[in-house]
Amino acid sequence: MAADQRVAARPPSYLSSRPKARLALLLSVPLLWLVVMYLGSILVMLFSVFWTVNDFTGAVEHTFTLDNLARLFTDPLFGLVALRTILVAVGVTVIDAVIAIPMALYMSKVASPRARLVLLVAVTTPLWASYLVKAYAWRTLLAPNGPLAFVTGGITPGYGLTATVITLAYLWLPFMIIPVYAGFDRVSNSLVEASFDLGASTWRTIRSVVLPLVFPAIAAGSIFTFSLTLGDYIAVGIVGGKTQLLANLIYGQLVTANNLPFAATLSLIPLTAIVLYLFALRRTGALENV
Repeated sequence: MAADQRVAARPPSYLSSRPKARLALLLSVPLLWLVVMYLGSILVMLFSVFWTVNDFTGAVEHTFTLDNLARLFTDPLFGLVALRTILVAVGVTVIDAVIAIPMALYMSKVASPRARLVLLVAVTTPLWASYLVKAYAWRTLLAPNGPLAFVTGGITPGYGLTATVITLAYLWLPFMIIPVYAGFDRVSNSLVEASFDLGASTWRTIRSVVLPLVFPAIAAGSIFTFSLTLGDYIAVGIVGGKTQLLANLIYGQLVTANNLPFAATLSLIPLTAIVLYLFALRRTGALENV
């Protein structure tokens, strides 16, 4: 009894009496990693935009200049490639959404539990395969003398912009299906039944009841497909032929031209595009419930 009284009378520790201090201690390590490693690297990239490269040695010199930004805005090539990259990212996102929405709807609301499990395994299994294996598989499939040409009698997109869109849409499709499936799964069946009871058709129920509730999940999936497409350069190099996207130019400036400052300058375009995209989704309220 005396021992229990001593335990009860023991003053509370500093952390137990201050929940905010416990929370700060808990988040200190991940926040330090985020600030130093992630945001710090972005800041270094932003600073390097204003650096120069020694023409003789190729070394980066920390000398302030606006030449990189001037080159970015005056050379029409970069504007053309930026526009092409953004359109490809939008196209891949739309294709994946068109495929993912009906498939996720069927998986969550129509398929039996056994069929749902099979479909989930089928959707997630490609994520276990190597990125390069999948990209080279599409290179073989889309080749002028490949399996697709054999089946269609010589009709194949070959290598180029169309092949790039197809390959990227395939690579990122699971990242769209999974969040959309989760969004449909959260929609209560009672809402759908109530809509039918009020006389709404199937299409009207999907359009007016289901899709508004699933839109945040579609927005979440589109963030993945849009951002991943903006930063991809491997698939373009494998199936793109002579097609150039921003990531290819950035890679070329880093590896071939050994021009880190201008590579960082080119990186401002996809960085700005994804920030504006997130801001647009934020304005619609789609990110509030993601």
